[in-house]
Amino acid sequence: MSRPVPIRRALISVSDKTGLIDFARKLDARGIEILSTGGSAKSLREAGLTVVDVADVTGFPEMMDGRVKTLHPAVHGGLLALRDNAEHLAAMEAHGIGPIDLLVVNLYPFEETAAKGAGYDDCIENIDIGGPAMIRAAAKNHGFVTVIVDVQDYDALLAELDANDDRTTLAFRQRQAQIAYARTAAYDAAVSTWLAGAIGDETPRRRAFAGTLSQPLRYGENPHQGAAFYVTGENRPGVATARQWQGKELSYNNINDTDAAFELVAEFDPAEGPACAIIKHANPCGVARGDSALDAYKRAFDCDRTSAFGGIIALNGTLDGATAEEIAKIFTEVVIAPDADEDAKRIFAAKKNLRLLTTGGLPDPQAPGLAFRQVAGGFLVQGRDNGHVGLPDLKVVSDRQPDDRELADMLFAWTVAKHVKSNAIVYAKDRATVGIGAGQMSRVDSTRIGRRKSEDMAEALGLAQPLTVGAVVASDAFFPFADGIEALAQAGARAVIQPGGSMRDDEVIAAANRLGLAMVFTGQRHFRH
Repeated sequence: MSRPVPIRRALISVSDKTGLIDFARKLDARGIEILSTGGSAKSLREAGLTVVDVADVTGFPEMMDGRVKTLHPAVHGGLLALRDNAEHLAAMEAHGIGPIDLLVVNLYPFEETAAKGAGYDDCIENIDIGGPAMIRAAAKNHGFVTVIVDVQDYDALLAELDANDDRTTLAFRQRQAQIAYARTAAYDAAVSTWLAGAIGDETPRRRAFAGTLSQPLRYGENPHQGAAFYVTGENRPGVATARQWQGKELSYNNINDTDAAFELVAEFDPAEGPACAIIKHANPCGVARGDSALDAYKRAFDCDRTSAFGGIIALNGTLDGATAEEIAKIFTEVVIAPDADEDAKRIFAAKKNLRLLTTGGLPDPQAPGLAFRQVAGGFLVQGRDNGHVGLPDLKVVSDRQPDDRELADMLFAWTVAKHVKSNAIVYAKDRATVGIGAGQMSRVDSTRIGRRKSEDMAEALGLAQPLTVGAVVASDAFFPFADGIEALAQAGARAVIQPGGSMRDDEVIAAANRLGLAMVFTGQRHFRH
């Protein structure tokens, strides 16, 4: 089992025919007999290659619209037989089963079909049966059989054959078996996840997730932690699908923070104007709308210039040269946007440590989806926080009615608060954050931190008073006591948006009325741990 095994006979049945003809020709040149099925056999013959139909091997034609073609002992016996087992060899001889030394299979495009939103019947028809069965058989018998399930491994196999006189080593076959089982596991995970959604089962008895390696990472959150980035294939614009134009590889923390930044800025429809979000350690340190991308960036930057250093910047539209020139004045880890013009790319080209990513679009903040997090012994699964609140959803609970400017700013602040770690407090004025308190154990502390940051920026900008004066405030969850309301009133805030729902709502509303604040309830909270 440990010695190199020669490849004399291969079975090829692929949905993705990228590189197939060149690969098969190189196998044929080595004198390897090729068995094949359906469209693969047709493509190979049209290229002038000699191919044996699996139907001729099994004695049965393909039937039932191709659902049954390889599920036969002549195929699975050839894959599963132990070449050093006398009984297996005798059975092969008795039943005319020839060994299959190489299996090359990639599966029906179920993931792609489901991602396109195809109908139920189309998705069902794109569930591969024979392919996974053969893959698992060949992978189990990796002591003697080589299995290839990814187009990108064609060259690796050919290099292995070149290095070992048309043989494969056990180490190579073991690696390919691991890849094969991971592929069938990912495939089944995709099918089961889709089917749970199709039948409306939010808590299926078993839940599986899978990903494909995008890149190994130098380390994780800290240098002593190994890490890698895997992608699910979800068709959602973001860091996983972006094109990187320059700069060194993204780190674990870069990827996490860039995702947070882009998901936040996508909340702001570009049809309603440019927006910019600056993120540090997965929390926003400045978010703003503006008359231009440059204006939005400057206003976001002025919320907390200190924290913005070494941060992640996300835009909801095209990055232009003027904005790039302003961003380039400080050290920034990553800039991500749907697109970037040539002036912006040229300006950033001089900043070798800055990564520029473009995505071609924005993710839909209201689209459904799943989010999961590991805990000891298991993982938590929940729906993506796609909650949205508009003007009709707001309930004014204070004596003072908010004016139109305050309502617009409250909705802006509420949108930002959704992306701030709890306990979250966001001060905003004129569609820009002016103070953010994040991740505190006490909501009062978050209120005070947001105020202090605004005071520091007022001093840095030479302002007569902090921008929290006259601002609105968003709280991601209800105020449990009136002390939070009193703290934000001391900061000069004039209006509050919060979910409501506390046992002491009456006390909190009374405090708002006593302090002359307008207050609205959303009936929806946005905890983010």
